[in-house]
Amino acid sequence: MIKITLPDGSVREFVHGSTPIDVAKSISEGLARNVISAAFNGATIETSTELTTDGSLILYTWNDKEGKKAFWHSTSHVMAQVLEEKYHGIKLTLGPAIDNGFYYDVDFGDNKINDADFKAIEDRVLEISREKHEFKMRAVSKAEALELYKGNEYKTELISNLEDGTITFCDHANFFDLCRGGHIPNTGIIKAMKIMSVAGAYWRGDEKNKQLTRVYGISFPKLKDLTDYLELLEEAKRRDHRKLGKELDLFAFSQKVGQGLPLWLPKGAALRDRLEQFLKKAQKKAGYEQVVTPHIGQKELYVTSGHYAKYGADSFQPITTPAEGEEFLLKPMNCPHHCEIYNTKPWSYKDLPKRYAEFGTVYRYEQSGELHGLTRVRGFTQDDAHIFCTPDQLDNEFKKVIDLVLYVFGSLGFENFTAQISLRDKENRDKYIGSDENWEKAENAIINAAADKGLNTVIEYGEAAFYGPKLDFMVKDALGRSWQLGTIQVDYNLPERFELTYKGADDKLHRPVMIHRAPFGSMERFIAILLEHTAGNFPLWLMPEQAIILSLSEKYENYAKKVLELLENHEIRALIDNRNETIGKKIREAEIQKMPYMLIVGEEEEKNGTISVRSRGQEGKGNVTVTIEEFAKIVNEEIAKTLKTFEV
Repeated sequence: MIKITLPDGSVREFVHGSTPIDVAKSISEGLARNVISAAFNGATIETSTELTTDGSLILYTWNDKEGKKAFWHSTSHVMAQVLEEKYHGIKLTLGPAIDNGFYYDVDFGDNKINDADFKAIEDRVLEISREKHEFKMRAVSKAEALELYKGNEYKTELISNLEDGTITFCDHANFFDLCRGGHIPNTGIIKAMKIMSVAGAYWRGDEKNKQLTRVYGISFPKLKDLTDYLELLEEAKRRDHRKLGKELDLFAFSQKVGQGLPLWLPKGAALRDRLEQFLKKAQKKAGYEQVVTPHIGQKELYVTSGHYAKYGADSFQPITTPAEGEEFLLKPMNCPHHCEIYNTKPWSYKDLPKRYAEFGTVYRYEQSGELHGLTRVRGFTQDDAHIFCTPDQLDNEFKKVIDLVLYVFGSLGFENFTAQISLRDKENRDKYIGSDENWEKAENAIINAAADKGLNTVIEYGEAAFYGPKLDFMVKDALGRSWQLGTIQVDYNLPERFELTYKGADDKLHRPVMIHRAPFGSMERFIAILLEHTAGNFPLWLMPEQAIILSLSEKYENYAKKVLELLENHEIRALIDNRNETIGKKIREAEIQKMPYMLIVGEEEEKNGTISVRSRGQEGKGNVTVTIEEFAKIVNEEIAKTLKTFEV
């Protein structure tokens, strides 16, 4: 008998040679029907793998990330089989699962694949799937593997780097592929599949190698899942921040300025400024002091901090000056500068905590192929702050930062999130600095603070930074996509590197603890995610313009100007559209511009000193006629619903 430990900590005994499916059946028939993959002692295995030792077993279904990974990797095998059938003489290389689906890199030789071929490939994949072929792993000697792939230089290169006795193939139907494992039980589970695109990809990602064709696909256990996914993709296209940013005149890019360096247009700059002022106001109440640091620093500053070792080789290269040996770097992080601000004078424990905040622009040289709108850029502004405190203050300061992050999320409509607590590896402690005592304090501070705040948390061991544990906020947007927004980190490293001190009650010098925090993360990425989450329909308090005044004709232009002046007195942002166009066209264009309110003025409104209010998306409903004061009340009440007061 062998002892199997399940994720809930329970231990069950099974006959030697039992499989994950046997274990699933012992729990429930329903679970057994849904299990599609498994992991034993941390290694991915097949559901049919015989278990011969004691160990920990995890069973995966389609609803698990690892289950999807096995499902998509298995489908890549079936697609590869079809590609070999359809295009003779092609050479297969690698076909892994990715975040959404899978791909297979193929050397098509003289063959061509195009959009017109997709449907036939998809149909054949489903035909093979319906035959319910089992995926079976088998061990192969190195010599046999090299012989079987003679003529395929890609597979032979892979095999040459493997040790004899560690090489395995996966078989299904009449197809085999070099593979480490991790498959669903049989092809019959695959009910829907679609080729998403084809693209060029260099073998092993090296541009010196031959360019292959990468075929992207995705598959599902139900046809409805595929339909829903494609609808989600269409909605994602409509919400693409690059598209919306252009439509709303928020930002642009210029080849002359340089890739990955966004230009903020007047409306976008105003949007950024409102976000900055919103956070600055909350930070001021929370005791932060605003600082400003240069965009560059001497190379030695970043050598001391460790950022040069991390970013130097792949970042913008040093800037030399006329002085011999003098080198500067574009700032990759704000932290070293804030450490030097702290170091400008001696501190006592009575002076702490010190909270320095800055909207500081930093620079990283991302590869051109990795740049993507505002989410991946080369110059970005972080809402950075660093808190220098005593170890005894750490718990309370951490909780205060959580309060600030939750305030930001609540005011911007991010309600669905998980807090990930990233701790040290349980076994390997060599890659971390600092004493066990300090680590335990820092980890407990995060765990206790998250619990006290009632956060929905997950713990990930081995994900801590080398200098300390952290709390990352994983936010789901309106389309169900997960983004990392907001981070709080505890750092014992930089205070050591920069020799930061304070005088304690014992009259001795001590090291402060450093908390890094950024509720937005970067302004660019945050605005991109906010754009896609809201589809450009920002909370009313954040909108570039909260209302547009639409005059029925030029005769009412003076009254429109009077309305604008009165709205400005109520601090409502508005503009006038007095073009010689139909009111219908003006309304349609205002809807495209995501205007929250359209204020129509004509003869009746001018006579009565009122406005006719139409809300965005109000098609089919009548307008409401109100006074300016009544409209201001409507606006203020709506803002109050979302923009809550930050309490300290």
